[in-house]
Amino acid sequence: MILPKDRDPRFITIRRGGTLTDSDHHLLALWAASCAEHVLDLFSSVRPADPRPRHAIELGRAWARGEVTMTRSRTAAGHAMAAARDLSGAARHAAYAAGQAAAVGHVAAHELGAAAYGVRAARAAAAHAGESDAAGRAECRWQRAQLPHEVRELVLDDQRLRNALCWFAFDC
Repeated sequence: MILPKDRDPRFITIRRGGTLTDSDHHLLALWAASCAEHVLDLFSSVRPADPRPRHAIELGRAWARGEVTMTRSRTAAGHAMAAARDLSGAARHAAYAAGQAAAVGHVAAHELGAAAYGVRAARAAAAHAGESDAAGRAECRWQRAQLPHEVRELVLDDQRLRNALCWFAFDC
């Protein structure tokens, strides 16, 4: 589980009673898409003919640019998650990262899911070499370096608060 029981109003848009601006919501979606895309090859190397995770990332970005509806992006998220179901390890986590990224338009707090699954994918990919922890820390640091200034403190605080829900992916 990556979402808290009680929703954080900082991840609910202003029009729905929270404090999140549309522009920050879009930045969260773009950051999540970058996190998912960074590990996407771990899925594509196993299932090169399956476009669902890549398409989900593309639609997550398209939602952030105002080019597609939230429903269309959320539907693509479900398809990316379906691509993960019969897989294991790095490929599975990478597909889940893509699904989480595409779901940010629907629920902004999915931004951390894309990042956490990205870290899990990196860890799983390096497990055979005994470098799982180092790979996870490196991925986490890479993700943090990509954070837009406008949402950096929000995301870092969210990581601190939800780290336990996200398999301690953000201990980097």
